[in-house]
Parts: sequence; structure tokens; C-alpha cells
Amino acid sequence: MAEDQSHDGFYGFTAEDIDGRGVALSDYQGRAVLVVNVASKCGFTPQYADLQALYDRYKDRGFAVLGFPANSFANQEPGSNEEIKQFCTTQFDVTFPMFSKISVKGDDIDPLYAYLTDAERNAPHGGDIQWNFTKFLIGKDGRTLARFGSRTTPLDPEVIAAVEAALAGESL
Repeated sequence: MAEDQSHDGFYGFTAEDIDGRGVALSDYQGRAVLVVNVASKCGFTPQYADLQALYDRYKDRGFAVLGFPANSFANQEPGSNEEIKQFCTTQFDVTFPMFSKISVKGDDIDPLYAYLTDAERNAPHGGDIQWNFTKFLIGKDGRTLARFGSRTTPLDPEVIAAVEAALAGESL
């Protein structure tokens, strides 16, 4: 679960990685970041391959993908952190940072996702998560630049253009 220091925006949070280590999201300051709620048993699970391809394509230019497993929709992420890590490694060769399983909605929503979905604090990109593989593009300054739904694949031209703009320091 992320620790809430949201007065500092995205960079004010600390999250637990999939191995249980605390990670200050301020470690990503100055980089463009795609935050994605992921699940292993979802119709959109093949997007892991495109997330990895996107990460590989831009990681050397200051880009990161952060995967947050969530069992918030139809029990589609029932596994433990170790099982999730094993699945991502063996099925999709995932090397982008993965975090501990969280909730992205409801009473037990993770503080990071409470911030990302808050309609006031994260306007105009707030609003409830509707399904797995919702993507938030965070700019180098920590502000949310774009939000993409589950059906928008990571390699969609709209996502690519937004990532390119974020890396160039442009607002969308």
C-alpha cells in the first residue's frame, strides 16, 4: 500500500514493490511514468507484452512503466505477490517495476489510486477506475498528463504520441 504524501503530488507517495520493499515515487522525478493497474486473469492481460515493449522502447529516454496488480475487478488477480511476479516473468518477460497487490477502488483503495482517481486533486483525469489496465501518464513534473482506458493498448498511436510529448516536457 502506498503512503500518502499527496501534497507533493505523484512524487509524494511511497509504494511497496512486489518484493515488499518501500519505493519512494520521488525516485521517478524528472521521468515520464505510465501507472497501470494490472491483472493476470483478465481479457486485457496480453497488454503486459505491449507495456513491456513500450518500456523497452523508451526506458533509456527517461520513461518508466509501473505495474500495480489489483484484484478489484471480478477476482482477476487472485494470486500472491510471488505468484504474480512469477506469472509476469515467465509469461511476458516483464522487467518494468512491479508493485505489491493493492485495491484501486472502494473503501480499501490504495492512497496513490485515491489520489489518481480524485476528481478535484487530479482534474481532469480523476474518476473511478472502470476496469483493469487503466493507464495514467505522469509527466516529468509529477502531474497527470493523460488517462487511457483498458481498451486503449499501450502501443496505440495516441499513447505513443502522449509518451513522446511527456518525454519532450510538453503538456498535453
